[in-house]
Amino acid sequence: MENKKALSFVFIIIAIILGAALWKQFDFENLRFEKPALAAIYFITFAVSISLLVRDYKNRSKN
Repeated sequence: MENKKALSFVFIIIAIILGAALWKQFDFENLRFEKPALAAIYFITFAVSISLLVRDYKNRSKN
């Protein structure tokens, strides 16, 4: 049980850091990212971490 809590905490931290990085890289005047390739990698990792958090939350609510 403790291992799952630690894993969730790690993915929450990853999601916060990557979300902030994506927010900082986005240029709102031109509606583009400064570095599109890096933003794509950030977004993929952000989406995976959020999906793992949601899946873990659903599994906890069933138990």
